[in-house]
Amino acid sequence: MKQPCVYMMANRRNGTIYTGVTSNLPRRAFEHREGLIKGFSSKYDCKLLIWYETHASMIDAITREKQIKAGSRAKKLALIESLNPEWNDLFDTLA
Repeated sequence: MKQPCVYMMANRRNGTIYTGVTSNLPRRAFEHREGLIKGFSSKYDCKLLIWYETHASMIDAITREKQIKAGSRAKKLALIESLNPEWNDLFDTLA
């Protein structure tokens, strides 16, 4: 079942952050972890799923992704810290 969501990957706590959108978070997070997605996330070794948010539609998820990407790093850090203050890898919590 597809579930639109926005997510953030990082290489370490307070490290480089990648923000993306997908309809299949377990698959996409796995692809990041294994380095199967070429580009920013593989270049900076962003393999930890540190934050995600589900949405009712892909349009809503894309809108939210753009809002997050347009925000400051401080806002991204506050968002992560509010839901995952220890920066735990959330990959194993996915169904």
